[in-house]
Order: sequence, then C-alpha cells, then structure tokens
Amino acid sequence: MKTIKLNETIEIPALGFGVFQIPQEQTKDSVVNAIQAGYRHIDTAQSYMNETEVGEGIKASGIDRSELFVTTKVWIENVNYENTLKSIERSLERLQLDYIDLVLIHQPYNDVYGSWKALEELQENGKIKAIGVSNFGVDRVVDLGIHNNVQPQVNQIEINPFHQQEDEVQSLQKEGVLVEAWAPFAEGKNNLFSNETLQNIGDKYGKSIAQVVLRWLVEKDIVVLAKSVNPERMKQNLDIFDFELTDEDKAQIATLDSNDSQFFSHADPEMIKALTSRRLDV
Repeated sequence: MKTIKLNETIEIPALGFGVFQIPQEQTKDSVVNAIQAGYRHIDTAQSYMNETEVGEGIKASGIDRSELFVTTKVWIENVNYENTLKSIERSLERLQLDYIDLVLIHQPYNDVYGSWKALEELQENGKIKAIGVSNFGVDRVVDLGIHNNVQPQVNQIEINPFHQQEDEVQSLQKEGVLVEAWAPFAEGKNNLFSNETLQNIGDKYGKSIAQVVLRWLVEKDIVVLAKSVNPERMKQNLDIFDFELTDEDKAQIATLDSNDSQFFSHADPEMIKALTSRRLDV
C-alpha cells in the first residue's frame, strides 16, 4: 500500500475505506471485511452515525491498533470549542480507541476557530495525531492556518472525473495541505461505470473503471476514499498498484471534467441552512 507523509512522523495510506451511507447493521462486518482485504485506513464521521459499529469492526478484526489509520469528523453542531472537546471524547468512546489518527472539521460552518483551538489542544495532548478540514475552500484553509498554531494538514473535498478541481488541488498541495477525495466515483452519477473513455483506458490494462479512477487519483498524490460492502469489490479497489496511466490516458480523463459539483455547492445559502439545521445529537 502506498502511503503519503503528513509530517515527519505520520504516514497515511493512499487508499481509505469510507463508511458513508453504509447502514449501521452492515458497518461492523464491512469494516472487518475491509481490513481483511488489506485496508489500513478507515474513514468515518460523527454524522455518519456508525462510529460505534466502526469501533466494533476494528475490535472484531483482531488487527493491532498501530497498523490502522482511523479518521473521523466533527459535525456542525459540535463546531465550537467546548462541543468539539466533548464530542471527540464521545467519538473515542464509540470507536473504542485511545487516540484518533486524523480528525477533520466536517463542514466550514459554525465556530470554526473555536473548534480548531480545541483540536490543536487535543493534538498536543495526544488524543489526536493529525488535524484537518473537509469541504473548505483554499482561502479558508490558508486563513485558518495563518491565524492559528497548526495549519490544517488535510482537506477532504469532492474529486471525481466530472469534478476534478485541478486548481484547488494544486493550490492546496502548494500550501503543503494533503488532499483527500470523497465520492471518487461520483456515486455513479453521469453513468460513470459505463463511461466509454474510462472503459477504454481500463481495457488497455485489464482493469475496471473504478480501478482506473482510483489509480488516476493516487498518481496525483491524492488520498482516495472508496466505499463498498462487497468483499470482492474491496479487493479489486486495492488492486491498483501494478499499472500506471500514460500522459495520454490522463489527458483523456481531463476531458471529462465539467468543473461542477456532482452534488451541491457548499457556498449555497440554502444548503448551508439545510446542513446546519441537521441536528444529530452526536
């Protein structure tokens, strides 16, 4: 498994197993299967409502804690100083862990500065190894870093063949911020899994469209989060380190970019209101 350095002491596996939208009753077994398939990076969040089951899956897998990289995210209602401290304690209890490898502020709303101060303290105390953000614009990431002690080490954003965010990725990497991609398959939108361009590239290497997309992102030094409840698909998603894309392949994939989110804009006032009104008691 390829790893990418967050700093001198922390490395993150380039492929992560995401549990977003996996039902609670399937999460434990899915985490066990993912670890057995070879995943060593598990990505969850308070808002996914399955941290408890992720913890149960990690415990049931029998894997040594030191071999795993676990990420969770602070939900909007907890994005202030006091609630971040309290909610991370609850996340640690649900995950049955003594520390969390990476914690992200999930959305760029509420008291981000207060929450960041809490994350810095938790990192200093060893409860968290690395801290970052998700769905933040480059300007917000830079601003947060300049006015605090710790620069965000990660920004997890939507990246897929239809929304490639090339300028954002380059700007974040220039600032030393690791980029993670959520929804790399765009949840199958725009018929991604039957896309002729991606299929033709895959046929050259005997690989699936999903494997081509994952390889494309990993070659950009982007950490990719892929979800599946199918053990065979999990193994296939990990099997991307025996081929390389050519410049021509990458140029063809670039033509698929619509430069538009496949889901929603995080700057849309109505979406901000909708997300903020989502009270989860986590």
